[in-house]
Amino acid sequence: MNQILAAVDLPLLNRLAFLILILSMLVDTGLSLTLQQLWDPLRNGWLVLRSLLANFVLVPLFVYFLLQIVPLSEPIRISFIIMAIAAGPPVLPKLAQLVHGNLAYAAGLMLLMMGLTAVYMPFALALALQNVQVNPWDIAKPLLTLMLIPLVIGLLIRSRNEAIAFTLQPLMRQLSSKSLILGLATSLFLQFDRLIAMVRTGEILAIAGFILVGFGIGYLLGGPDSDTRRTLAVGTAQRNIAAALLVAGTNFDDPAIASVIVVTSLSLFVGIRLIAKQVFTTEVEPLEEPVERPIEEQVEAS
Repeated sequence: MNQILAAVDLPLLNRLAFLILILSMLVDTGLSLTLQQLWDPLRNGWLVLRSLLANFVLVPLFVYFLLQIVPLSEPIRISFIIMAIAAGPPVLPKLAQLVHGNLAYAAGLMLLMMGLTAVYMPFALALALQNVQVNPWDIAKPLLTLMLIPLVIGLLIRSRNEAIAFTLQPLMRQLSSKSLILGLATSLFLQFDRLIAMVRTGEILAIAGFILVGFGIGYLLGGPDSDTRRTLAVGTAQRNIAAALLVAGTNFDDPAIASVIVVTSLSLFVGIRLIAKQVFTTEVEPLEEPVERPIEEQVEAS
């Protein structure tokens, strides 16, 4: 067993797994949507403004004050700064589905925040990490190429041939699920000692606080409708893992930074699964995929 592990380049395997995860998630997102579905929910300007306030102002402010008060190690600090700035999780429609949120709003908000993150993140990160030499273009380039291009490809396939899009969706979801498992397994193996140290030092509590405060901010600013409140809650608590991992992998050598990002993201997934199991059992079986209405119907209803 040790000989097999020694023969495998685990850091390379880890990076490839997360690259495949990012690409497959974004292609799947594009395959699931049309341009009309993206645009309709964004007509509610007041809700969009509150959503952007929650993700681009309040979460970064919370992390700023948290880092001033709580002594955390350098990898944790850098990870929190990256995640605070990285808004618009590509998996937001899936998260909204799990909590019975508004899928049309989730899809439109996801694309808006992803686009803003690609522009806003390089400059905000260079400002926040003043002691780190970061070239804004070095961050923007992988974000624009590895985030927007696969998303646009998925949208084009969906607009040209829905049958092909529906055929490719299960493949993309299986690919993202397996690459996520592989990426997590290799990250845990590579950073096991570091993660144990986080538990012993109590830094894992900071991750829990990050998630809970983000969830609360989104829920409070999600408007009068419960479905949009739940959607913005999970969309604010869950950060853009694709953008965060791209930044961590292309600009920082310490793999512990990526490990913290993955642990935070997966902790939210586990929490949402538990919430869905307890709160939505009347409509959704806890460990099965919920049956959803077509997004077109939800756009009309919203």
